[in-house]
Amino acid sequence: MTRAEIVVDLAAIRHNVRLLRELVGGTMITVVKADGYGHGMVEVARAARDAGAEWLAVATLDEARALRAGGDTGPVLTWLTVPGERYDDVVRAGIDLTAYSVAELDEIAAADAGVPARVQLKVDTGLGRGGATRADWERFFACARAGEEAGAWTVTGIWSHLACADEPDHPANDAQQAAFDDALVLADAAGLRPALRHLANSAAAILRPGARYDAVRVGLASYGLDPAPTVDHGTDLRPAMTVRADLALVKHLAAGDSVSYGHTWTADAPTTIGLVPAGYAEGVPVAGSGRLEVAVAGTRRPLRGRVCMDQVLVDLGGEEPPAGTDVVLFGPPGDGRATAQDWAEACGTISYEIVTRVGGRMPRRHVDHDHDHDHDRDRR
Repeated sequence: MTRAEIVVDLAAIRHNVRLLRELVGGTMITVVKADGYGHGMVEVARAARDAGAEWLAVATLDEARALRAGGDTGPVLTWLTVPGERYDDVVRAGIDLTAYSVAELDEIAAADAGVPARVQLKVDTGLGRGGATRADWERFFACARAGEEAGAWTVTGIWSHLACADEPDHPANDAQQAAFDDALVLADAAGLRPALRHLANSAAAILRPGARYDAVRVGLASYGLDPAPTVDHGTDLRPAMTVRADLALVKHLAAGDSVSYGHTWTADAPTTIGLVPAGYAEGVPVAGSGRLEVAVAGTRRPLRGRVCMDQVLVDLGGEEPPAGTDVVLFGPPGDGRATAQDWAEACGTISYEIVTRVGGRMPRRHVDHDHDHDHDRDRR
C-alpha cells in the first residue's frame, strides 16, 4: 500500500522520443537532467535509448556520472560546471564536456585524465546565460582549435540555446539563429569541424524546422508535456507522469465551517471534505492553495483552504467516497484528471516546475504498458 506515489509510464517516454525523432529526421539528444525532469533519470535514459535517442544530455557532472553508474555507455553531453570541478574521471568515461570560455578550456586541459577530452563549445546567441559572448568567439574558437591540435581534446560540437522558442513569432528566434550561423562561420574559419551543431530545444524542434541543424535537444516534450502550450501544433505527446494518492479521510462540513490554516476558505453550504495525504513536502505548490483541482474516483474536485506540509483538503460536494479511494493529483488528460499544465496555469508557473519539484516522501513507480509489467524504484 502507498500513501501517495508518482507513477511513470516508460511506454509514453518511448512513444514521445520515437515520435519526435521521426519528426526532426536527425540526431536526437534526449535531456534527462534533474532526475529525468522528476521522472527518474536512469529509467528514462534507458527508455529513450530504446526509442532511438543517440545522445543523452544532463546539466551536471554528477548527473553524467550517475548515468554511467546506471549502465549507460552511449554518448552523453553535460554543460554546467564551476571552477575547480574534477574532470578526469568524466573525461575517461567518454562524457562530452561543454566549455563556455577560454578559462574553462584551460581547466579541461589541466585535467589528468590520460586520454583526450571530448569537448563541445557553447556560444551565447542572446539568452544571456552560459556560453561565450560574441566578443570572445574568435579567441574562444582559436583556443579550442589549438587544444585540438595539441591533442588535449576533440571538439565534437558547437551549440547554443534559444530564449523564446515557445513563441514562434518572437523576433529573438530569428536573431539568435542568425547569430548562431555567424558563430558557425567563425568556428569553421578557425579550423573547427565538429560533428554536431545544435540549437533547437523542445519547442524549436517541433515549431522551427530551420533550427534543427545536425541534432536537437529535447527535454520537456520527451516526457509528454507541451513546450509551447499556446501554439496549436498537433503533436501527439503523451504525458508519462501520474501523481496519485489514497484518500485518507472524509468528513462532513456544515455551512460556515472553515478549513486549514488561516481559515482562508469557508463552506457556504453543507458539503463533505476529503483529506489527501500529500502536501508541499511532496511538491504540491502552496501557490495552488484554493486554485488546484484533483480527480477523486474520476471526478474533478477543487482543493479548499491552504496547502499544508503533509496534506491537502478536497471538496467532495456532498459525496462520501470511502477512505482509500483513488485520488489523481495530476496526470495525462482524461477521466477527470487535471494535468501538469493545468496545475502550472493555476499556480502561475510552467509545467517544468510542477514535474521536477514533485516528490519528497513519495516513492516513484515505473510501469511499462508496452510490456505489461511494473518496475518499483525508490525515489532518489
